[in-house]
Amino acid sequence: MAIVTIPSLGRRITEIPEIIQFLASQGLHYEIWPLEDRVDPSAPAEAILAAYSPEIDELKRRGGFVTADVIDVRPDTPNLDTMLAKFSKEHTHTEDEVRFILQGRGVFHIHAPPAAGAAEPGLVFAIEVWAGDLISVPLGTRHWFDLCSDRRIRAIRLFQDMTGWTPHYLENGVHAGYIPLCLGPAWVDGSGGTPS
Repeated sequence: MAIVTIPSLGRRITEIPEIIQFLASQGLHYEIWPLEDRVDPSAPAEAILAAYSPEIDELKRRGGFVTADVIDVRPDTPNLDTMLAKFSKEHTHTEDEVRFILQGRGVFHIHAPPAAGAAEPGLVFAIEVWAGDLISVPLGTRHWFDLCSDRRIRAIRLFQDMTGWTPHYLENGVHAGYIPLCLGPAWVDGSGGTPS
């Protein structure tokens, strides 16, 4: 289950219906997919894709996706810092960015457009995702992504173009003003845990 944080409003959302409603109001899609009894999250990519083929096929049908893969990032991934630097600056994509998290955690920051006729900048909010979360960030949405301190994420990715997408970086991006804070499941369920 995700955590949504809206720093400028001092607001944190942890209830699933409220998360879904808030993200939908911002043009993002969020849902939770089953993990238990489906497949071992550390199984080979082919087994993961086969196990989730009904959900993947439905997303392909709804969103025009043509391919899916499994990305597996670990602390010892070669050139990890270089790879992460590509996504930790405010950017957009020319297609939807869809991720289903199998293992690990990360934070998507979204920079929403300003309200029609508004002088103030758009709302910036963070979505911490972990195992079981599916997030869809629509094409053209200003956003950036950071891993949590464990620097681990395994996820199914879907693409509308066989060649994948390239980030388009924005001049004067606001990403530098936000720290990627990961609270984690222990924070939500009250069992303790330290933000990372």
